Amino acid sequence: MARMTDERSGASREPMAAAVDSLMPQLTAELVRLSRIPSISEAGFPPEPMHEAHLVVSELLRDAGVNVSQLDLPNTYPIVTGEIPAPPGAPTVLLYGHYDVVPPGDESKWLSPPFEPTERDGALFGRGTSDSKANVLAHVGALRAHGGKPPVGIKVVIEGQEEVGSAFNTYPPLDADRFRCDAMVIADMGSVRPGVPTLTVALRGTAVVTVEVRTLAGPKHSGQYGGAAPDALIALLHGLATLHDVKGDVTVEGLRRDAWTGASYDEREFRALAEIMPGLPLFGTGTLGERLWSGPAITVTGLDALPVDKAVNAVVPQARARINLRVHPEQNAAEAQNALVRHLRGLRPFGIALDVTPGAIGNGFAASTSGPAYDAARAALSSAWGGETVSVATGGSIPLVNALHEAVPQAEILLLGATDGFSNIHAPNERVLLDEFRKTVIAEAEIFREYAERWGGRRAAAAGR
Repeated sequence: MARMTDERSGASREPMAAAVDSLMPQLTAELVRLSRIPSISEAGFPPEPMHEAHLVVSELLRDAGVNVSQLDLPNTYPIVTGEIPAPPGAPTVLLYGHYDVVPPGDESKWLSPPFEPTERDGALFGRGTSDSKANVLAHVGALRAHGGKPPVGIKVVIEGQEEVGSAFNTYPPLDADRFRCDAMVIADMGSVRPGVPTLTVALRGTAVVTVEVRTLAGPKHSGQYGGAAPDALIALLHGLATLHDVKGDVTVEGLRRDAWTGASYDEREFRALAEIMPGLPLFGTGTLGERLWSGPAITVTGLDALPVDKAVNAVVPQARARINLRVHPEQNAAEAQNALVRHLRGLRPFGIALDVTPGAIGNGFAASTSGPAYDAARAALSSAWGGETVSVATGGSIPLVNALHEAVPQAEILLLGATDGFSNIHAPNERVLLDEFRKTVIAEAEIFREYAERWGGRRAAAAGR
C-alpha cells in the first residue's frame, strides 16, 4: 500500500515513532542541558539560572520552528511565548509548560547530585527532569517531528513561576486574544503508572480555613487551674475531631462527593507512593479515586501551640490550626469553603465558640472530553503506548488551567505528559523514564496530525449538511 504524506510537513502518514526515534539522542542531550540549570523560582534563590533557563527554552523552541516572543509581567520571571501560523482551515493548539523547578531539599538523600542529571536503569535522574523539563522538550520534539511545520497552528506558553505562582496565574482572561486557540496541551502530567497512556481530566479545587481558640489571658499552672480552666488546645482538638467520622470520611455537610469511574492506583501502589508505615489503615471508605479525586479531603496542615520540647505545666490559653480543604473538581471552591466555615462556627466544644477565618481558594477543573481534540488525544496516546488510554484526576490544583479556561472557554484542554505517577516530583531522586519521555513526544506529534484530520472531517461533514 502506498504511503500517504502530510502535505505541509512531509511527515509519513505512518506512526511518528521512526521520526521521533531519530530525534531522541538530541532531545535527551537537550533535556540534560536544561536540567543542569538550577532554575528554582522560590524566593531567596538566585535569579540568574531562571533567566538562563528562559533563554535556553527560547532557543530550543526557535530551533523547532516557533516564532518566539516574550511576555513580561510585574514581579514575574519572563514567559516564553510564540506561534506557528495555522494552515488554512486548520485548528490552533496552545502548548503550555514551565521551566522553573522546586528546590532539591536534603541533597544527602539524592543518589546523584540533583543538578547533575544522571542516567541509570532507563531513567534520567535530577531535579526538574520530570517536573517539568521533559514536558517542555516533548513540545520541542513534537514540533521537530513535523519539521517545524505541523498540520495545526501552534501557540506556545512556557512560564517560569508555576511552582510558586505569579501574576500570570490570573493574567490570561485579561488578554484573551493572546491565548485564543481551539485546544490546549497542558504538559505537566503523565501516566498513572509507567506504560499506561493517561489523560488527566479533572483537578480538585482547594480552600484554606484558619480556626483559633482563645480562652485565657495567659498560661496558668496546670496543677492549680487544670480541670476547670478552659484549655484552648483541648477545645480546638475537639473541634477538629468532628471533621471526620470513625472511618476517616469527611463529615462536613455540603461537600460534594461522587463515584470515580476512571482509572486509579491500586492500594499497594498507593501505600508505596505515600510511604505509609506498615500495618496502618488508610483513611476513609470507597474507591481510592473517590477519596483522592472526586470527593473532599480535609487536612490539618499547621498547628500553633507550645512545642513539646518547650512544654511547661500550664493550661494552654490560645491555639490555632490551618486547615486545607480539597474540593470536588466541579464544586465551587467558595461554596465548599463556606460549608467548612459553617460547620466550624456551628461547633461549641465545651461551650466555647471557635474563631474561624476563611483564606485563599482555588476552583478545580473538569474537562469536557467529547470533542475532536480528546478523540485525537485518545487515539494518539493509545498508538504511542500501545494500549487503551485511561482517564485519571489529580488532587493538586493548577490555577493557570482555570485562568486559561476562563480566557478561552471553548477550547478543549488536554492534560498529559511524561511525568508518571512514580516520578518522585518535589522529592529526592526525581526522575523521568526515557521511554515515557519518548512516548510523550510521539503522542504529541500524533495529536497534531489526528486533530487536524478530525477537525477537517467535522468541517467537511458540517458543510455537507
